[in-house]
Amino acid sequence: METLKTNSYRLPSTLIGFVLGLIIFIIVYSTAFDADDMVFTIKNIAGLHHRSLFYLFIDTIPFFLAAVGYFFGAFIAKKDKELEGLKQEKHTRSGKMLEFAENLAQGNLEVEYDPTHDNSLGKIMVNLRNSLLRSKTEDEIRKKEDQQRNWVAEGLAKFGEILRHNNDNIEKLSFELISNLCRYVDAVQGGFFIINDALEEDKYFELTAHFAYNRKKYNKKRVEINEGLLGRATFEQNVIYIDEVPDEYIEVTSGLGEANPRTLLIVPLVVNEKVYGVIELSSFHYFEQHVIDFVRKIAESIATTYSTVKINIRTAELLNESRAAAERLTQQEEEMRQNMEELQATQEEAAKQAEEFVSFTNSVNHTLIRAEYDVNGILLYANTKFLKKLGYASNSEVEGHHISIFISDKDKAWFNEIWDTLAKGGKHFEGYMKHVTKTGRDLWTMATYTCVRNNMQGVDRILFLAIDTTEHKEQSLDFEGQLEAINQSSIKVEYAPSGRMLNCNQRFIDIMGYSTEDLKDYSVFNFMGEDEQSDFEEIWNKVINGQPYQGQSKLITQAGKSKWFDVTYTAAHNMYGEVSKIISIAHDITEQKEMEILTKQQNELLKKQEEELKASELELQKRLDDAKKEVKQQFQEIEKVKVRNEKTLEGSHDAIITINQEGIVEFFNRAAENLWQYPRKEVLGKHVKMLFREVISENEDEMIFTLTHPEKRKLVGVRRECNILVKEGSEIPVIMILAGAKVQNEYTYTAFIQNIEVELF
Repeated sequence: METLKTNSYRLPSTLIGFVLGLIIFIIVYSTAFDADDMVFTIKNIAGLHHRSLFYLFIDTIPFFLAAVGYFFGAFIAKKDKELEGLKQEKHTRSGKMLEFAENLAQGNLEVEYDPTHDNSLGKIMVNLRNSLLRSKTEDEIRKKEDQQRNWVAEGLAKFGEILRHNNDNIEKLSFELISNLCRYVDAVQGGFFIINDALEEDKYFELTAHFAYNRKKYNKKRVEINEGLLGRATFEQNVIYIDEVPDEYIEVTSGLGEANPRTLLIVPLVVNEKVYGVIELSSFHYFEQHVIDFVRKIAESIATTYSTVKINIRTAELLNESRAAAERLTQQEEEMRQNMEELQATQEEAAKQAEEFVSFTNSVNHTLIRAEYDVNGILLYANTKFLKKLGYASNSEVEGHHISIFISDKDKAWFNEIWDTLAKGGKHFEGYMKHVTKTGRDLWTMATYTCVRNNMQGVDRILFLAIDTTEHKEQSLDFEGQLEAINQSSIKVEYAPSGRMLNCNQRFIDIMGYSTEDLKDYSVFNFMGEDEQSDFEEIWNKVINGQPYQGQSKLITQAGKSKWFDVTYTAAHNMYGEVSKIISIAHDITEQKEMEILTKQQNELLKKQEEELKASELELQKRLDDAKKEVKQQFQEIEKVKVRNEKTLEGSHDAIITINQEGIVEFFNRAAENLWQYPRKEVLGKHVKMLFREVISENEDEMIFTLTHPEKRKLVGVRRECNILVKEGSEIPVIMILAGAKVQNEYTYTAFIQNIEVELF
């Protein structure tokens, strides 16, 4: 077809050049004959040539102009071909760019588009697509990270609230923690195990809470300390996560053992390298890493709170026992003091009234431990209570023996000094004295050693009178040991009702950084800031009125740093029921409190980041709107190009028709109207079959058969000669080439048709 189109320019221009040269030839010879009044004959023509060589040049003009016309036609055909190629390339490039722009407008950022080196607009659109892809990816990553941080922050706040409000009952706290934790991390089953170390030689895990399938379970379970995965997690003090639990996994290795989940998470409750228990969670889905890290943080908070609760419970028990023992001891001391006063009065009266000594002695023997020694320490007499308390059956076992058999080896040094003083008639001894029974047990007494003088005022013998205080003394020593344990594990401070500090233990001094000299004039209010003092005055008034206080308190150290404590203020009363002092027991919770403050700050930071994200989204939306406007302008520009192309095709000398993939005619130019003798309105929207003769099979005419059957694959880019069917019913031979284009998944086909009859003519 390209050859025919080229010939359509060459032949007419060659003929025109030849005819123009022939006209010049005739005019020149006619002018020459008229000037010489000659007749137009061969002889006269030969005469003119003989006369001048100019006429030889005139003879070649028709052929010269024909050659010029031939080359001019070829030049015009070449330029027309180049123009058609540029139009087709521009149309194809515009279609691809339009398709790419429509994909971007619909949000399909994965579409590929490769602009040419001179297509700056296409490169801008590709850069826009890449920028949108990066923004979309970064936004998805940022949203996921923000969601995880929000989830962790909300969880920490939620479980921090649970730990603050349920720290007085281990079982209730355990169930609240495991049930909420299962729901929060979407676990199907969970167990809360606490190490029961009541007996050092028999430690074991005790299941204090079991939650499964959104229901509370009332299982009671004991797991040995070194058994299964619980024992391994305790030994390693690390998280155990199994993401593929085998089908045969049963109670042998699991603390729960009732379900057969896919994943298992075991987290020990560790604080200060000491394990207090284990949390076991199971699920039918995988635990993500941020969920595992979250459970580990919660486990640390639980361990800290549990250790504090355990200490608080033990401290409260010891404090109650100490208070009761102190009251009993005070009462007993008062009774003993009264008894001793009565005893001393009795002794003085006995010295004055010897005649009443026997009856008094009998009375004493019924109430007191009594013995008599000579100045050398040899036992002369012991009453029944003495024998009974020291474990002897009769006087024969003790009389004549030295007092040293009743004194411990550890006490003999200081006791010998007391005895030497008494033997020389010195001041009597009154106070606590420990004796050793026959079986080696300790016998604690409130004892009096006094001299019995003769008529010469010399020391005749030493009288020993005592009351058995063994039980009270052992309780007192036990309480002293317990208080020492409190001093080692907790902060203990004693204040006067006015708030003035009376005493404190070393742990308070170490944490607060003060010296004993610094604290002698301090009150409880000196450790607080001005904002806390006004609120604390109301609490202090309630405490000195007998209402204990337990809560959190912030104190300022010597270095000016803030320390947070979980503190208890309790009033201690004297024997008259009056408040004698205020006892404060506290535990340092600064790290836990700072974690809460940090969590709050992180929440505020997340809110700020969310606001910045919204601002970024608005900016991105603005940029997208600008891009849409730019694409719209490009669409308008493309539409203009399309209109220009159609107008160009409309003016083509060849017939051009365009059909869609269903075979419906969408474009029919003026040359096609002239060729088929159909007006455009009768063809547009109709099937292309009306323009061609009916072809029965592909073998008969493959070009026409595939063109008139939508389901057939068209012969695109193939130049073929075929027949068309004009309106009057006759057939005309033509040369046709078919071009195809795809726009938004729809195919269109354009046929370029040249009338062979016209060209041959």
